[in-house]
Amino acid sequence: MASHAANLWVLLGLGLAGILLMTKRLKKTIKADFGAFIQKLELLPPPQPAPPKAPHPLTGLSFAVSDLFDIEGYVTGFGHPDWVRTHEASSRTSPVVLSLVEGGASCVGKTVVDELAYGIHGENKHYSTPTNPAAPARIPGGSSSGAAVAVAANFVDFSLGIDTLGGVRVPAAFCGVIGLRPSYGVVSHTGIIPVSSSLDTVGLLAKDPNILHRVGLVLLQLPFSVQRNPRQILLADDCFQLLKIPMERVSQVVINSTEKLFGRQVLKHENLEDYFSSKVPSLKEFYRQKINSDLKISSIRLLANVAQFLQRYEFKCMHEEWISSEKPILDSAVSTQINETLDLTDKEIEICKSIRNEMRLAVNSLLKDDGILVIPTTAHPPPKLGSKEIFSEDYHNCMFSLLSIASISGCCQVTLPLGYHDKYPVSVSFIARHGGDRFLLDTVQTMYSSLQEHADTVAKSKSSCNAVNREQSAEVAKEKGNQAYKDKQWQKAVGFYTEAIKLNGNNATYYSNRAAAYLELGSFLQAEADCTKAINLDKKNVKAYLRRGTAREMLGYYKEAIEDFRYALVLEPTNKRAALSAERLRKVFQ
Repeated sequence: MASHAANLWVLLGLGLAGILLMTKRLKKTIKADFGAFIQKLELLPPPQPAPPKAPHPLTGLSFAVSDLFDIEGYVTGFGHPDWVRTHEASSRTSPVVLSLVEGGASCVGKTVVDELAYGIHGENKHYSTPTNPAAPARIPGGSSSGAAVAVAANFVDFSLGIDTLGGVRVPAAFCGVIGLRPSYGVVSHTGIIPVSSSLDTVGLLAKDPNILHRVGLVLLQLPFSVQRNPRQILLADDCFQLLKIPMERVSQVVINSTEKLFGRQVLKHENLEDYFSSKVPSLKEFYRQKINSDLKISSIRLLANVAQFLQRYEFKCMHEEWISSEKPILDSAVSTQINETLDLTDKEIEICKSIRNEMRLAVNSLLKDDGILVIPTTAHPPPKLGSKEIFSEDYHNCMFSLLSIASISGCCQVTLPLGYHDKYPVSVSFIARHGGDRFLLDTVQTMYSSLQEHADTVAKSKSSCNAVNREQSAEVAKEKGNQAYKDKQWQKAVGFYTEAIKLNGNNATYYSNRAAAYLELGSFLQAEADCTKAINLDKKNVKAYLRRGTAREMLGYYKEAIEDFRYALVLEPTNKRAALSAERLRKVFQ
């Protein structure tokens, strides 16, 4: 009896210890400030001018800045304790910060950034990853993670970050707030640690479009002008095909809102892959110089490569000496990219400059003074914390393909939240020509309420749609894929089949058809995986066995390929292709 009681007390003690441990973990995971701030401080605005002069335009607003902006008396941390240890406190405050304080806003703190601001995920092992208020189990996005979290959690009215390759746009999308990347060069970079000088832009995050507009006018020092409505809103169809959620969840919101506000005649559709291929000839030269591959790569993918090359090259030019001398402990993903051997010749640097100039001219020509280009901000929803998805090639290709359009062209872009899909934030992006920042801010102010209204309507209608509607939409997407395949537009076909799979993932034909397109692209591993999925769904799918056999043959899995061809013959004894393929491989092994 005594022994039983003792065991009971042990179990009870272990239970209490477990509860205490879990409580500690929860407290550690979600801090009072969501882990957004590195340092709290206070920069107060000057006294209000005496009447009849107007009060300061930003009176009553509070803001935070990413830990890249100098503030007098504080060390600018650059997301790494070794940088703090090896640098002195700033002797003056960044002019950008001063202009907002003098405009009437109060600066209340510095926020967390990725290590050396080199990342788009928002994870920082030194200062811990800020908690995403919109989806606590998912990453907040970076590099300006803390700035986005501070706004999303209502700690400040707005915040400043740096957008190199999405440093403001990605956390805005993942945390469900508005994120503005202004036109390149319109905001001073004095008193800010550079990441990549030709791509860096001071960005702005806010929840309220009216606050974004107020702050944007001061930040960008924009003169008064008569507000203009867009005369064309162009949806980049090929960019929407990259989305990993049903594209209608985003595109239909913009279409409905545009038709209501401006009329259907304003809507247009564009294929950016074709447009950039014809308007940015230096991309082909870059491909010949730097890409060692026999496969055709889309112009948007090439843009992503150019942007990443530039970022790495310019980052190393500015910070390699410090990294070599101090040898800071870096996250493996950051270290791999920074330490990668990267030799750019003078000619290749000139090609990159030509691409930037041609891209700016191309986007400006497409949009003129009154056009808005609509693209998804990111293809993927915010990945889960600790997920390996962020290291996948598909994730990076899709992400940087979309983000590089504004980064390379230098045009202005704004990320706008569109509610939730499957409990995580959804967003869309508007791009205007370089220098069209006022027009972009005005368009956001005009459309924002309507976009939110239609986002809510579309979300509700989608959730109430029955399976029949989804299957019908999937069939439409499949037929578009079949047509693209017949036209030998393999990548486009993959996009349509992917859309069909998203709508109905239990149809073997969609996987088998996508595998056929992957085979044409030389993507044999993807083709094999799709065929295996198709066979699991339909054990009698002859085409899936034939295509998997072809993929395995190309991968050198000859024994498995023979088995696939022979099984196709069992299912369809008169199939000549299966018979010839099996016989050819059998002779190889004799």
